[in-house]
Amino acid sequence: MTDNAAAANAGNAGNASKAGTLIEALPWMIRFHDQTVVIKYGGNAMTEVANSAAFAEDLVFLRYAGLRPVVVHGGGPQITEHLDRLGLETTFTAGLRVTSPEAMDVVRMVLTGKVNKDIVRLINRDGPFAIGMSGEDANLFTATRKLAMVDGEAVDIGLVGEIETTDPGAIRALIADRRIPVVSSVARGEDGEVYNVNADTAAAELAVALGAAKLMILTDVPGLYRTWPPTGDVISQLGATELETMLPNLGSGMIPKMGACLTAVRGGVPQAHVVDGRQPHAVLLEIFTDSGTGTMVVPDSVAKTGR
Repeated sequence: MTDNAAAANAGNAGNASKAGTLIEALPWMIRFHDQTVVIKYGGNAMTEVANSAAFAEDLVFLRYAGLRPVVVHGGGPQITEHLDRLGLETTFTAGLRVTSPEAMDVVRMVLTGKVNKDIVRLINRDGPFAIGMSGEDANLFTATRKLAMVDGEAVDIGLVGEIETTDPGAIRALIADRRIPVVSSVARGEDGEVYNVNADTAAAELAVALGAAKLMILTDVPGLYRTWPPTGDVISQLGATELETMLPNLGSGMIPKMGACLTAVRGGVPQAHVVDGRQPHAVLLEIFTDSGTGTMVVPDSVAKTGR
């Protein structure tokens, strides 16, 4: 075989593989066309510049494929970095950031003024799609003060909130205009305060309020393991009741993520996923491939039927 013929055969094989990938995506494109997908973009998942660019490309792809993506983001590492620069101590109690009024100013500035705008900028390189907003805007999230439980006692940890109500009207308007809302995880309080709220929880509450077809939580682990440190493969799929049983024994970092998945599924969202956001194009791999990626939580009624 000549070199030219070998190169042609290799090219044909590569093209066939690309075509196969597109055909594999087709039924999922049909299934999720015009459906809302809420994606929680974690502070740890967004630390790699190349992966951040790939994430933005995924969102634009979803938009052109006819899906309706909504992003809720955190920014824990970025907040800690900025607090350190200002000489403000970072303290955690029961896994929650103790948030003084001074720290809350930094949280708002970093989440809404820096991280949010960075995500919007990346998405809008490919078109005028993304619009950034805060959970305070249009009363999207309303929260009350959350207390941490330490040895069975409630401890005040400052301006940390628990979401009480969600008003998705502004988000619905942006979705109807084919925009991609990008929401920072802060909330207003009826008491006039502004609260730092968990982004996993915020994403779950918004997914329920929007009647989303899917919640995806991007983080810095491949998914949920039955034991930690891991001794086996990631759990591919589990039902809500099984997850509820496992939840109290999970590591502190996974409890809010898997708890958010449980909240979403119990609230009517058909699928909730924890996915490794460090994997390039993790969003597309989860939505448009037969095997998916990460861990999927489903209602008990469909837990045994596959994707």
